[in-house]
Amino acid sequence: MPETSPEIVDSHCHLDFPDFDAERAEVVGRAVAAGVRRMVTICTRLRNAEQVRAIAETHDPVFWAAGTHPMSAADEPMATVDELIALARHPKFVGIGESGLDYHYTAESAEVQQTSLRVHIEAARETGLPLIIHARDADEDMARILTEEYRAGAYSCVMHCFSSGEGLARSALDLDFYLSMSGIAAFPKSHALRAIFAAAPLERIIVETDSPYLAPPPFRGKRNEPAYTVHTARVGAELFGLTEAAFAAATTANFDRLFTRAAAWRKAA
Repeated sequence: MPETSPEIVDSHCHLDFPDFDAERAEVVGRAVAAGVRRMVTICTRLRNAEQVRAIAETHDPVFWAAGTHPMSAADEPMATVDELIALARHPKFVGIGESGLDYHYTAESAEVQQTSLRVHIEAARETGLPLIIHARDADEDMARILTEEYRAGAYSCVMHCFSSGEGLARSALDLDFYLSMSGIAAFPKSHALRAIFAAAPLERIIVETDSPYLAPPPFRGKRNEPAYTVHTARVGAELFGLTEAAFAAATTANFDRLFTRAAAWRKAA
């Protein structure tokens, strides 16, 4: 790996998905070679937790988080706080979720999603680990619940793959939450989204792929993978008027401040 490769972190990917079954080790290797020294793979259904945990145990640069995705909330058993706390005892488990609200495809399960979200928030409080939020077409309810719950007891949080409106961005930032920049921010027509990121404090920005989805240019339409984090980070650097190395350093520091267990693991290593 070139000495000049800036370190970057893919804060959200799905390495357990079948898209990677044929070459999971190679995908991790390509990420490291591109400067993506750490990545967090997300379990979206708790029944898959053992499989996701095994990936983190097999690959040193990989950490994991787990929760019930809002689009699956009506189809999966309701997670419990105790269940999430038990998963969090694993040393490479770094976050709670992804949880949240998705009214784009699954508005009919809004009530169940909201109940599940509150369970995940309580688990984040109890463990001290960051909450990982998925939000789509649910800005008003999302802002309301996050704010209500924060007033009931503080917790840390990242708005994963942020692509919502300015109002939800402001609500999240007012609570000292983080916005995560995915390949969507690099799409040519995402002018409004880039403006939201550019107006946010740099110290509240992290980056991700959400792979295998949402590959940034020049790979749009193809399978995404953690190595492509650098292409989204390049757009982020332009937004903030920074060199790629400076933006990578800033977002890596932000990741370490939010995902404290991943930061502690690196120090121990």
